[in-house]
Amino acid sequence: MEASAENNHQLVSVETQPDDAEMHTVSVELQPTSDELQSNGVELQTNGVELQTTNVEMQPASLEMQPTNLEMEPANIEMQTASLEIPPAHLEMQLTNFEMHSPNMEIQEAGLELQPGSNVDMQMPLGIETQPPSKRRKKKSIVWEHFTIENVGAGCRRACCKQCKQSFAYSTGSKVAGTSHLKRHIAKGTCPVVLRNQENSQLSPYSAPSKVGGPGRLNDAPKRRYRTASVPYFAFDSDRCRHEIARMIIMHNYPLHIVEHPGFIAFVKNLQPRFDMVSFNTVQGDCVATYLREKQTLQRLLEGIPGRICLTLDLWTSSQTVGYVFVTGQFIDSEWKMHRKILNVIMEPYPESDSAFSHSVAACLSDWNMDGRLISLTINQSLTDAAVDNLKALLSVKNPNLLGGQLLLGNCLARSFSSIAQEALRGAQETVKKVRNSVKYVKTSESHEEKFLELKQQLQVPSAKSLALDDQTQWNTTYEMLLGASELKEVFSCLDTSDPDYKEAPSMEDWKLVETLTTYLKLLFDTATLLTTPVIPTTDTFFHEIWKIQLELARAASIEDPIISSITRPLQANFDKYWKSCCLILAIAVVMDPRFKMKLVEFSFNKIYGDEAAAYIKSVEDGIHELFNEYVQLPLPLTPTYVDEINGASIKQEDGGPFPSSNGLGLTDFDVYIMESTSQQSKSELDQYLEESLLPRVHEFDVIGWWKLNKSKYPTLSKMARDMLSVPVSTVGPDLVFDTVGKEMDRYRCSLRPETVEALICAKDWLQRDMAEALTVPIKMDFPI
Repeated sequence: MEASAENNHQLVSVETQPDDAEMHTVSVELQPTSDELQSNGVELQTNGVELQTTNVEMQPASLEMQPTNLEMEPANIEMQTASLEIPPAHLEMQLTNFEMHSPNMEIQEAGLELQPGSNVDMQMPLGIETQPPSKRRKKKSIVWEHFTIENVGAGCRRACCKQCKQSFAYSTGSKVAGTSHLKRHIAKGTCPVVLRNQENSQLSPYSAPSKVGGPGRLNDAPKRRYRTASVPYFAFDSDRCRHEIARMIIMHNYPLHIVEHPGFIAFVKNLQPRFDMVSFNTVQGDCVATYLREKQTLQRLLEGIPGRICLTLDLWTSSQTVGYVFVTGQFIDSEWKMHRKILNVIMEPYPESDSAFSHSVAACLSDWNMDGRLISLTINQSLTDAAVDNLKALLSVKNPNLLGGQLLLGNCLARSFSSIAQEALRGAQETVKKVRNSVKYVKTSESHEEKFLELKQQLQVPSAKSLALDDQTQWNTTYEMLLGASELKEVFSCLDTSDPDYKEAPSMEDWKLVETLTTYLKLLFDTATLLTTPVIPTTDTFFHEIWKIQLELARAASIEDPIISSITRPLQANFDKYWKSCCLILAIAVVMDPRFKMKLVEFSFNKIYGDEAAAYIKSVEDGIHELFNEYVQLPLPLTPTYVDEINGASIKQEDGGPFPSSNGLGLTDFDVYIMESTSQQSKSELDQYLEESLLPRVHEFDVIGWWKLNKSKYPTLSKMARDMLSVPVSTVGPDLVFDTVGKEMDRYRCSLRPETVEALICAKDWLQRDMAEALTVPIKMDFPI
């Protein structure tokens, strides 16, 4: 076949599938009329056969047609100029998205007969309609929903944004700029109109615009689905960025001046150039605003609690001789869920004064509107008699003086245990120093550690403990160092044989002293570890631990062994002070556990006190009954939530309820009558509870949940149980339980205003505890009986 240089023709090959599975190929020659021809919806009608070609793009040059994925079978097809014979009748054929080329074409004047497997020259058949040459292929990119193309000169076209009317380069001659810069204009938020629309509707710019079809669009073909972005687009929000910077500073204790650090400013500018970095004063205000928002949420929670609140006081010193009192509240809410929140951080100019703690308590009660709702106080240090009298007087004025002030705990469990542990370690100071130097010798040299491990393997010591140097500001690290070294004492004893440089091996007497020391420190360590869990333990949990420690130390102190007595007697003397100060409150709390009640108190006191146990048991019984009587005689004030419920109920009753009342209070007056007429009967509620049999002793038991389920059976006793089970035994947070030194406020925070210090510390505690308090897993315990 010869090529025609003067005429550019294109040959269209069409594969048809007849009913008898016989394929026929039809070649149609098209005469282009311009440089670029695109035919859409070409319709060919010949004797009932409809031939439609869609989206066929014609090239101006002489091109060779290459049918794709078409299988041709030999067939004899005869096409006349005016008609086209195709064996299968009523056949509809469609060519879609084919780009056909015909570089060698020969035109004939007459009808053509197509031979299989050969190129056939043919004339443009009659009845074929072509699209106007100026209509181009429909553009597929999503950006054309936002842009139009405008001719600005000879061979130069630009894309114009439909929203902001800005124009961008599109094509110059044969060069096409593409659409990437157009996508950036829409997707990256640089179009001001799109940005405003997105901030209002929060829709992604890649979402297909909604089109509401009119009456004439009901039968339109389905529209093409648009591809959406994999990551949703969020409009830049300067206020949101400021809020997140404030949260970052609060959560991680960053200095407020970080917003003025050049490195941080450069980082933010590279991350988001449109953000104007805030000043120190601005970010300080943002942090305080975050604190105030969280405080409103906590205020609503406190207003809705049905019981009383317990407070702890922890004094921090500073280099400026002023003190900071951390006032923490612990309570059970209306859903019977335990909470522990730092309520205030109050600067005290004279922390040594007798009125420092009482002033902090009064300020806290006034700030949170909790007058008359305080039940207990726990303090982390010994107070003078005048300071104790001030606190008891405060309890008497602000709150009924329950148990004559015995709900004032002058000893924090964590601080007391730290003091007792330090005393024990000081008693064995020389031995502890030898062990520390031995561990240091092994751990500070890689070659020494290799020799130690080789010797351990040779001796086949089964211990899985690893050696680690201790942090002397955390007594638990010293305990763990001694425990690990004690299990590897055989290796240390033989280390000098393989390493002549090692010359400080402890003696056998030293190792015996270490073993005794770790045995009794373990009692303190296991109990203190309960305070480090994310779940807030109930008060009864610690009675099980404390009475076991008291019993073990009392037994050890009576042993005549000089090594054991040298350690345990000082421990027993110091621990006995703590036991006497808290045993009543802990005993009342454990009586509120239906698995033990008074039985465990009787059992444990008999073990500890022997013949004198009866007097101590009677003191607990009297204390419980006295406390219960006060709950009966002095019912708690109605909480706002309960008042709303009563008001809502009375309104419904006035509107035609089944129980009309002349005074408009519905059955509220009946409730008052029940409380007054059954007060004598309510006093036996405690006795009824104590006389019932004990529940089975399961280790995973939710004592608060049990009282929630039985609050209808024990309405008054459940109130008392809720308050007593929430009395805290420690004044410090989980991260400070093992500290051996008092906490001191750092110099940077001391340079801030007291209100800012309080906002930073309290807001961090509230944000962190919201996540920790989601855990409700009960604590597993081993009971002594």
